[in-house]
Amino acid sequence: MKLKFISDLPYQRQAIDSVVNIFKGQPVKQSNFTVSYGEDAGMIQTDLGIGNRLDLTPNEILKNVQEIQIKNGLSRSESLNGLNFTIEMETGTGKTYVYLRTIYELNKHYGFTKFVIIVPSVAIREGVYKSLQITEQHFKELYDRTPLEYFIYDSSKLDQVRNFATATSIQVMIINIDAFRKSFEDPEKEDKANVIHRANDRLNGYRPIEFIQQTNPIVIIDEPQSVDTTPKSKEAISSLHPLCTLRYSATHVDKYNMIYRLDAVDAYNEKLVKKIEVMSVRSEQSFNLPYIRLVEVKEGKAKIELDVESRGKVKRMVKNVKYGDDLYDVSGEREIYRNYLVEQIDWTEGNESIEVNGHYLRVGESIGDIDDDTIKRYQIRKTIEEHLDKELRLNPRGIKVLSLFFIDKVANYRDYDKDGNPVKGKYAIMFEEEYKKLIQKPKYRTLFNDIDGDMDIEKIHNGYFAQDKKGKLKDTNGNTQADTDVYSLIMKEKERLLSLDEPLRFIFSHSALREGWDNPNVFQICTLKDSAGTYVSRRQEIGRGLRIAVNQKGERVQDYHVNTLTVMANESYEDFVANLQTEMEEQTGITFGKIEKHMFAKLAYIDDSTDEPVAMGYEVSERLYNSLKANGYIDKKDKATSILKEAIENYELHLPEEFSPWRPTIIRELKHIINRLPIKDASKKKKVKLNKAIIDSREFLELWDKIKYKTVFTIDYDSRELINKSIGSIQKMDRIEKMRILSRKDGISKLDRTTGIQGSIVSERFEDYVTVQHPLPDIITELQNRTNLTRRTIVEILTGSKRLEDFKNNPQKFIEVVTKIIKRELKLLLGDGVKYYKIGDDSYYGVELFQNEELLAYLNDNALQSKKSPFDHVIYDSDVEANFAKRFENDENVKVYVKLPSWFKIETPIGDYNPDWAAVINKDGEEKLYFVIETKGTDVEAFLRPEEQAKIKYARKHFEAMNTDVIFEGPESDVNQFMLKVQNK
Repeated sequence: MKLKFISDLPYQRQAIDSVVNIFKGQPVKQSNFTVSYGEDAGMIQTDLGIGNRLDLTPNEILKNVQEIQIKNGLSRSESLNGLNFTIEMETGTGKTYVYLRTIYELNKHYGFTKFVIIVPSVAIREGVYKSLQITEQHFKELYDRTPLEYFIYDSSKLDQVRNFATATSIQVMIINIDAFRKSFEDPEKEDKANVIHRANDRLNGYRPIEFIQQTNPIVIIDEPQSVDTTPKSKEAISSLHPLCTLRYSATHVDKYNMIYRLDAVDAYNEKLVKKIEVMSVRSEQSFNLPYIRLVEVKEGKAKIELDVESRGKVKRMVKNVKYGDDLYDVSGEREIYRNYLVEQIDWTEGNESIEVNGHYLRVGESIGDIDDDTIKRYQIRKTIEEHLDKELRLNPRGIKVLSLFFIDKVANYRDYDKDGNPVKGKYAIMFEEEYKKLIQKPKYRTLFNDIDGDMDIEKIHNGYFAQDKKGKLKDTNGNTQADTDVYSLIMKEKERLLSLDEPLRFIFSHSALREGWDNPNVFQICTLKDSAGTYVSRRQEIGRGLRIAVNQKGERVQDYHVNTLTVMANESYEDFVANLQTEMEEQTGITFGKIEKHMFAKLAYIDDSTDEPVAMGYEVSERLYNSLKANGYIDKKDKATSILKEAIENYELHLPEEFSPWRPTIIRELKHIINRLPIKDASKKKKVKLNKAIIDSREFLELWDKIKYKTVFTIDYDSRELINKSIGSIQKMDRIEKMRILSRKDGISKLDRTTGIQGSIVSERFEDYVTVQHPLPDIITELQNRTNLTRRTIVEILTGSKRLEDFKNNPQKFIEVVTKIIKRELKLLLGDGVKYYKIGDDSYYGVELFQNEELLAYLNDNALQSKKSPFDHVIYDSDVEANFAKRFENDENVKVYVKLPSWFKIETPIGDYNPDWAAVINKDGEEKLYFVIETKGTDVEAFLRPEEQAKIKYARKHFEAMNTDVIFEGPESDVNQFMLKVQNK
């Protein structure tokens, strides 16, 4: 099979033309039929051969670049600082094809002939070489059989370097950065430099790099974030004396003069890559065993993940611990962690570990969870199942389905016995066992009518790993000669793998293959990570399978229903998506979704009268920002609103006349922003300062004296009725199952620049795949501590419910559900049976507690500068609270107010309650009224959750019992309506 290429994809043409237009005004190459004399356009004779010639001045190139940036809606470069240009293209969109075709176009237009492609690794080097091979015929047909010679730089074949310099045809050299990074300054240390920097008799005493330097090559850097990373690398690239440098990647770190951008969101929404769905495979968290996982170790401390109880709910959390810490305390006094002490922390490099209660854990290892191999076996099973389901649908359409497994240790797939004979590793055994089980299912019968499962199973899976000199497979870092061999093998077999006649369908590879190789028909990716194995980012994982699939004719299949990549993740869908978004932010260097005052400063238009670009500038950009905010297009967090999105989609964006010249570029920029992935604002934190003038003021002290007192409450209820109602509700609760494995498939349906990665559940199911033994806790004591009921009452409820079998299945979940039921029934019974009493004049919250308050505000995010409250900023949690703070701050009738601190609590039968506000407000400019206010999203009490309703009810009784003329109001949702109510009191 031969892969076929499409020559008229608009986004690829735009990327190519953007580079070609950098040199607009350069003398044009004559056609093949024109007789010319002297040097050809774009070529110059040097002492050592033929080089690229550039006739444009830097200012002329800068003007070209600015025009390209305006057309592509990119920030305007004010200067070039060297001819370095950035082209951003998402993985899977044909980046390599684009820059190879750009070589032909630059030769066609300007006669440039010398090109050097710099790559970071063996994998990418082999990939580029393979791409040149498979596109050779395609480009010959497009460019009138223009000759192009290409080779991989080999220090043992220096004649190729001489030919590169002297030939008049297009020359392309592919070189790994490590092949020329080591130069030398002291001639006596020449033997330590790369061969390319050493004088060579076969080259008449010249150094090989001198031949390259005199050609002034156009340098193309593939994946610059992995190439151009150190001063040595930058120096090495500069030593080539490039005419210009073109950088191609999906994840640039340094963005020099960006001239084209096709990012992950653009590619996904324009259906240029496969859509993604995530199958999360993980154990159901039962919290019945003392779970501990070591996350990180630093000098003298460690981060561990464990199950922490807070407010009656257990959650898996990461906590910092140090030597001697008791996990009973860290876990919120959970009994199962009693006597679990941190006995040792080792932060020696390569040996990072901790010892807890006799358990030795290295980074990534855990106790108290389902066996790691059980999860991995299940991942393998689900991958096979997804694969076979796709084969049923796609085989009849001539589309080969491939699945890719990343593993961290070769031995887990292919090992050796004591005599050195190869044997199957545990993953290979798991795969074959699960595959044999699945193909027995009736629905897959049509796929295996003429297949001998025992004989042919060996042919359907294989591993691609490096080998040592004896042929033994080994783990490597991706940059050895052994890696060269295996990458060459898998690259050569890239097309063979696409044929339905080839039985190989499941590929196992070392994680080092995560970049530099992909295949359009990889439909499943499963990462079998060892607990302490090599980290592979989610972007790298999915990048191996994003390309649009091809059929048996080598044609791209444009059906979007076909092009779905399933990622087998051993984490929840939510965690996968959250981490993927974080990686996108970190790897692209962009704060997604935020509109800032200076963002439009570099936008420009061409003035017809002068033919010069006119940049908006920072002052005009700020006025535009303010206009957008005034129209409701930007929210208080500087994020684009739905109003802006609708205005752009409906072509109804209102902009003042002042901005008309820039309107097209403004709209392009806003479109790019509103469709980006929203990453939470990382604004700088600021510690809020105490406002002593307010704390010491007469108005505030009077207010505090009226609200500061503590109360107690008594409860009068019928315990028999509580027992009966609790028994009835427990009997009706859903069955509590044994611990199971949960598999869930989510389709990522949309990458929206405002709302982020959006998806929906495609399928979800539990499977009783394992049985875990766990100790049974003292349920009577646990429930007694959580409900404050007597042991006798608890025993009557449990024995009467006849649901203790559920307790054996999952003790922690049973305790949590039953606690919730008893508390709910207790709350419903209380009614008027709760009475509050003021404890006395000596029991209160002292005003000095404000001195100890430490608050951090995210300025312009959740804080308002204040002159009427105890702190210089008021921190709010919602838009409703923000509105109250602004009105209180600006209303002359409000003398002082306070957002009540978290330690200001009112005890209630169903837990502590923290009201929102207290304020001193003048009525008619004369009478002072003292308020405590609860703010909610609604002022209709019936719309609140029952627990919220009850706490508000108890709070009223609390303030009534104090008898200090404090008025409790709530729930309030509209500050303006509240202030009108005050004046009517």
